[in-house]
Amino acid sequence: MGRTSYGQPELKARKKRTIAAAVCIFVLMPATIAASTIFFGGAKYMITSLLLIIYTMVPFFMIFEKRKPKAREVVLIAMMTAITVVIHIFFHMTIPIPIGTALVIISGVSLGPEAGFMVGALARFVCNFFQGQTPNTPWQMFCWGLLGFLAGLAFNKVTVKNRYESLGDEGKAAAVKALEEKKSRTFKVVMGPVMCVFAGVILAYVTYVFVPGEDTTFWGWRVYAFGGAGLIAGALLQRKRLPADSLTLALFTLLTTVIIYGGIMNMAAMFTASAIPGNDISFNTLRLLYISGLPYDLYHGGTAALCIFVIGGPMIEKLERIKIKYGIYR
Repeated sequence: MGRTSYGQPELKARKKRTIAAAVCIFVLMPATIAASTIFFGGAKYMITSLLLIIYTMVPFFMIFEKRKPKAREVVLIAMMTAITVVIHIFFHMTIPIPIGTALVIISGVSLGPEAGFMVGALARFVCNFFQGQTPNTPWQMFCWGLLGFLAGLAFNKVTVKNRYESLGDEGKAAAVKALEEKKSRTFKVVMGPVMCVFAGVILAYVTYVFVPGEDTTFWGWRVYAFGGAGLIAGALLQRKRLPADSLTLALFTLLTTVIIYGGIMNMAAMFTASAIPGNDISFNTLRLLYISGLPYDLYHGGTAALCIFVIGGPMIEKLERIKIKYGIYR
């Protein structure tokens, strides 16, 4: 009864789902978006969006392999998707704060990488029925879904309180210590990744000083390229799963939104604009888009980080209680 560890079959099933999700996200989806952009100039974006939704559902339906699907699991994902859509559209119409990005990351932390990607992709698709469907829709679906997927992989979504009662005396002492560290919002856990990103940005500035090329400003593609390399290096150095405290969630949201979401969407702008005569696909065009897009990316990442700093902890705690109460993903 109180066991929370996974058996060997479940571990194999989770590994299979993660591999399937990685293939869909990093192979099939980019290939589909690229083919749609190259051959149709983004004109078939609704068909492309529907294909992305199908790819998104494959890893999720693998959860139900060899067992009957539980309606409570589907309802929870549908609920988070609906909440993301409603709140994001409300703020879009009132206060221009991209709270949907924060909710997608919260979904990934609480529900896992596959469900996080599904919430992000579906929510973006539905949001654009109100905000306007464009050739950027598949790119936005991919980016939001990718943030949810990465959050599910990076964070330890099971909090200390959830397993406290099933632990022995030594385990309870360790749990209390971990809970105190969680409440303290310690910076030491994320020091490695943050320092790697900071070192990457410094290296970008050094290359700009000594090898500027045609760049007239440092704030451009170098920030995305070297910052992204630092983010990947930091993730490799951080061998432990990140704790879902407010500070760590905010830093993760800021870095991934600016570097990953902003970097991909600036590239999307170049490809979708290439369908208009006079707009070519070139490194110079991409460089200008990165320079002009950085202020918005910083605003997007900063406001999303602020949102998740305020609401991230309470929402994750509530979702964990729901999962425990109804036996979801156990």
